[in-house]
Amino acid sequence: MKMNNALAGHKVGFVGLGHMGRAMARHLHAAGAEVVVWNRSEGPAAAAVALGMRRAASLPELAREIGDGIICLNLTTTDVVEQVVFGAGGLIEGVDPQALFVDFGTTGVAETKGFAQRVHWLDAPVSGGQVGAEAGTLTIMAGGTDEAFRRASPILHAVGGRVNHMGPAGSGQVTKLANQLIVAQTIDAVAQALRMAELAGVDPAKVREALLGGFAESRILQLHGDRMVRRDFAPGGRAELQLKDVRLMCQLADSVGLDSPTLRNSLAQWEKFVHAEGHGDLDHSGLFLLYDRP
Repeated sequence: MKMNNALAGHKVGFVGLGHMGRAMARHLHAAGAEVVVWNRSEGPAAAAVALGMRRAASLPELAREIGDGIICLNLTTTDVVEQVVFGAGGLIEGVDPQALFVDFGTTGVAETKGFAQRVHWLDAPVSGGQVGAEAGTLTIMAGGTDEAFRRASPILHAVGGRVNHMGPAGSGQVTKLANQLIVAQTIDAVAQALRMAELAGVDPAKVREALLGGFAESRILQLHGDRMVRRDFAPGGRAELQLKDVRLMCQLADSVGLDSPTLRNSLAQWEKFVHAEGHGDLDHSGLFLLYDRP
């Protein structure tokens, strides 16, 4: 946990206290910010209050509490983001015209550009998973105006280790989807490689160790390869959210005219894993199970 007073005097709203969001809110609190939270379920919000954060009774109340400050979002889907911000009973009903929204989730590119035309908005999706969120070392890919990025920078640096301004609104989401394209297909490649080795009679744990440090080394081989070897798929990054991101990638690819057979195959694999086989609640490294047959 980053303990400092870098955010002393800042009042920050945080909506969405899932595995990632609750860790990020803790970092903001530890950096001295006065953090006001809202979460749909009781447990995470109560835990935040126990740490010294304040809980708003409603979304409009949170917006009124923050005034012209910064409201952070860490939500699951584009539809949820739109409902929480602009829907009935949403933040928009209490928001100050000068408030800045910072969206840490992976949200549709076209929708993000639309949000930025209605309110002050910075798309700031993250990479690094729950491990990075807990450590405060997330990679953050921000899209928005120079002024929005400047205002949000103290917040971004409190939760991230590598912070990049990619360009205007939507640029952060494009960058995150590029990241997720690599992640989704690399998980599949690592799963195939380790299972192939196992079927050929070679210990997949030894194969993984041998490949680390070589040209095939990656964070996915290191972390998720270990999960695959141990067959431990307790959820960190849920497979259903990986599928959501793959669908967003396909939408973006179609919109820019990228014809990618491997992306179409990736979508088919994740659809099969989540829906046909019902594994949406497993960690996304569990895609290995598609190949774990007798």
